[in-house]
Amino acid sequence: MRTPRHYVALTVAGVVAIAAVVVGINTANASTTASSDTPTTRVVDATAKQAKHAGKKPTIVLVHGAFADGSGWNGTIERLRKDKYPVVAFANPLQGPTSDVATLKSFLKTIDGPVILVGHSYGGVLISGAGAGNSHVKGLVYVAAYAPDKGETVGEVNMHPVAHPIPELPLVEVPVKNSAGQKDALLYIKPAKFPAFFAADVRSTLAKDMAATQRPVAGSGFDQPIRAAAWRSIPSWYLVAKQDKALNPELQRYMAKRAHAHTVESNGSHAIMVSHPRTVAKLIKAADHRTR
Repeated sequence: MRTPRHYVALTVAGVVAIAAVVVGINTANASTTASSDTPTTRVVDATAKQAKHAGKKPTIVLVHGAFADGSGWNGTIERLRKDKYPVVAFANPLQGPTSDVATLKSFLKTIDGPVILVGHSYGGVLISGAGAGNSHVKGLVYVAAYAPDKGETVGEVNMHPVAHPIPELPLVEVPVKNSAGQKDALLYIKPAKFPAFFAADVRSTLAKDMAATQRPVAGSGFDQPIRAAAWRSIPSWYLVAKQDKALNPELQRYMAKRAHAHTVESNGSHAIMVSHPRTVAKLIKAADHRTR
């Protein structure tokens, strides 16, 4: 198409004047847009965040349980890191679900991008409570762990009838007062009994070290309910330790079935993440692949 001559004849001054008018209009529009967060803006922001995390491997947050610490995950961490997963072992305060869940929730706010929560034993209580309502949590992995429902306590879960009960844990109670000045007790497993009940398939010297360095749990925590159950809305996986003498395998199967969890069973003790880290890591990676 040919350009009419009278358009070509526009002077530089005329072009500058028109540009000034256009800039003025655009500036006014930009000011109006900035004053309100329109739905379009929010959609763009959400899309940008999704694009930022697309294809990004989730951070694996490992939550240990009672009578243990984060070092129990060392074998699992080693295997996950070989596959380039960012991993962190959360230091569980072991003061009871009410405060421990809140602490884990706060901790999760420091992590950017998708997360898979992994809980062992009492740590399962925390991932059930803290994962609820968090859109970054893509999957839950229970490793011989408690998976209570909303309003349920550990004590109530333990009362669920099973066909083949196991002996009670041989605990030592240390009377204390909690931060509120109320009477409480710190619970330990008797060190001499620890290997047989907690880590029967762990190397003897390591099991004894675990007994000597075990961290106690507040007794009052067994009566504290969680306010939400994340497994009701987030996909979950469960590893049943078939030789567990601390948390009845039948009870584990009951919780896994109730949570509609993808369930795997392995011949391991309660400390299955120590004795079978490859199995644990494999299940975590399966959870990642299934939730992408």
